[in-house]
Formats: sequence, structure tokens, C-alpha cells
Amino acid sequence: MKTTHIVIVAIIGLGASSGIMYASDSSEGDQNVHIEFADPENYSDIRDGFTSSEKGEAAHLEGIEQYVQKRAKKYLPADQKLEITFTNIDLAGDFEPWGADMDDVRIVKDIYPPRIDLQFRVRDAKGNVIKEGERKLRDLSFMMNLRLNNHDPLRYEKTLIDDWMRKDVRPTKG
Repeated sequence: MKTTHIVIVAIIGLGASSGIMYASDSSEGDQNVHIEFADPENYSDIRDGFTSSEKGEAAHLEGIEQYVQKRAKKYLPADQKLEITFTNIDLAGDFEPWGADMDDVRIVKDIYPPRIDLQFRVRDAKGNVIKEGERKLRDLSFMMNLRLNNHDPLRYEKTLIDDWMRKDVRPTKG
């Protein structure tokens, strides 16, 4: 019985400490990363079900925003700023009309790859533009990639973001 209590206290303690670390991470990222979602109501697919809810769509956008904030710290030097405008998002998979019991099941197949369109700008400490551009992120072989977190509903989109940041946000050596 004592062991059970110790394990529960340890789990709660770990959860509380990770929450504190996450909160401090997001406040630091806000200073160097500015994210906008241009006309999200016109995005190809950010739905959370066959009949989507605004709350579910907002959760997807928030998940992407938090992930970009977190990952930008890895690739963006502390003295630079990143501005991103997402112009379209099409989540991997789609909802197929299989019946009432399947309305909220996203079917992921090769024919429904993740797609993200964005515009970005990287600025130095003085505000000068170092890099900028417009990208159409696609991964037609997304089903072949190994992923560590297979339970994350945005895992395919997060992989696209990571690949893009490695190419465009990471400072070039030289």
C-alpha cells in the first residue's frame, strides 16, 4: 500500500514539474517567434471530425503553434526572430462517411498526405531580414517514416515542420 502511494506521489510530482518547465518554455518562445494563421476558416482540412467543431479546429491550430514555439528554440539562435504565417493546412488523412459510429475517426492513407503552406521571415538582432520565403511543405511518403509518438494526432504535420525548420530556420554554417 505504501509503495502505491509513493508511486502516485512521484507521478504527480513529475507531472507538476514538467508543467512548470513547459510554461517557462512557451513564455521564452513567444519573444522570438511570431505565428499567424491567415484565414484558418478557409484551410483545406483542420477538422476534428466529419462534422467539425470550432473547438476542435482551434485545438489543432494551438497544437501546431505550441509545437513551432517549442521547436524554434532548437533551430533559431537566441538573437534572431522568426515570423511565420500559415496560409493553408491540410492534415494527414481524412474523414470518410462510414456511418454514425465513425464520424470522428480520421482515416490515414497514402492518398491523404499532410500539406502545410506558409510564409516565413527570419530577422537578426537588428531587425534585418536574413531569410524569407514561401514554402509548400509536402511529404508524399509520410506513411514510410518512423515516428516515435504514434499517438499524437498531429505527428505527420509536426514532422513536416521539423524538416522545414532544419532546412530553412537553422543557421547556415559558413
